[in-house]
Amino acid sequence: MKHLAVSMILLSGLIGVRAIAADEVSPEIRAAALKVAVTTCATCHGPQGVSISPKFPRLAAQSAVYITAQMKNFKTHARGDADAVGYMWGMSAPLDDDVIAGLAEYYSKQIPASGATDGDAAATSRGKTLYQEGNAANGVPPCASCHGVNAAGTADFPRLAGQTTQYLVKQLRAFHNNMRDVAVMHGVTTGLNEGNMTDVAAYLASLGP
Repeated sequence: MKHLAVSMILLSGLIGVRAIAADEVSPEIRAAALKVAVTTCATCHGPQGVSISPKFPRLAAQSAVYITAQMKNFKTHARGDADAVGYMWGMSAPLDDDVIAGLAEYYSKQIPASGATDGDAAATSRGKTLYQEGNAANGVPPCASCHGVNAAGTADFPRLAGQTTQYLVKQLRAFHNNMRDVAVMHGVTTGLNEGNMTDVAAYLASLGP
């Protein structure tokens, strides 16, 4: 029941955002979205959505529903962490809903990044346990209950596998400090210390397709 409650609260943030069927994105919109992806988004997020900078998220194979929700949050300024304000508010401003849908479809179909192989083995092991089992004593539920056993995500919950450790830790801190105002994730990260965040991020970074 606890995991169901968590899921329902997170899903409430996606009201009005639904899965995008392939035939809903016209060839014209698909072409326009590809142009934006190649000429603008690739600068930070890399070719085909695999960023080579640890500062920016990897979008390849990310849920189309999640991408759409975040893009609309950037556009309406509902997401207010530092990078959203510094980068994505401006980047999303000229994009209409059709192009956002095209971008979401494009990135969701890309090949996900390979997992990192040079991480700290001990940290990765601790992170795996925390991701799969949580920490009941600190009120931390298993991350896998929403993001999936292999962190590949679902339609509604983002893919975490293959993101960089630096990016993941930065987002966990943003949830913890309420810079990203998501009540459930704030509650989860309240039970994590800096070491826990680094450990679970190292594990997620190690996961491939």
